[in-house]
Amino acid sequence: MRTSLRPFFAPVLFGLGTLAALHTQAQVQTQSEPKVKPIGAIVPSQDQAQAKPSPAATATGKAGNANVTVKYSSPAVKGRKIWGELVPYNQVWRAGANEATTITFDKPVTVEGKQLPAGTYAFFVIPTEQAWTAIFNKTANQWGSFKYDQAQDALRVTVTPRKAAMMERLTYTVTSPGVVLRWETMELPIAIK
Repeated sequence: MRTSLRPFFAPVLFGLGTLAALHTQAQVQTQSEPKVKPIGAIVPSQDQAQAKPSPAATATGKAGNANVTVKYSSPAVKGRKIWGELVPYNQVWRAGANEATTITFDKPVTVEGKQLPAGTYAFFVIPTEQAWTAIFNKTANQWGSFKYDQAQDALRVTVTPRKAAMMERLTYTVTSPGVVLRWETMELPIAIK
């Protein structure tokens, strides 16, 4: 006597097929569902997510009779040795980060006793272990110092850095004696009248 096993295996086969279909559907739902952050997770704001490591900054004020505006990007020390390492000695440096730092005078000025016409200049320095060279370059809009051209210098002056309190972010201030660049444990005063 021959019995058919088909009625016996049909529910089992149907059950396996249903299980496979349900498993596939669960995988699809899991993959398409948005990820949920666990409670207590720190989610950066949109501003934090887009924050630059060296944010743009502006310093304004009067030096002598001139209105002065310094536009720069402000890098942070972040535990690094700045002078002579991150910023090498004896090389032109953009005096900030990203685009070249610019300095604008609305009237003619004297910088360290030398005449400089009103205008906007790229500001560079050449740091050394002693006296630095401050450079006012006629090509204001440039990225860093990569295309710096000494032939475009409007003025070069020698300035002396001095020790200062720790400053995590590069900062410029404009005061009546001139402009001061501060970063790490150094400041560079530049007399402007």
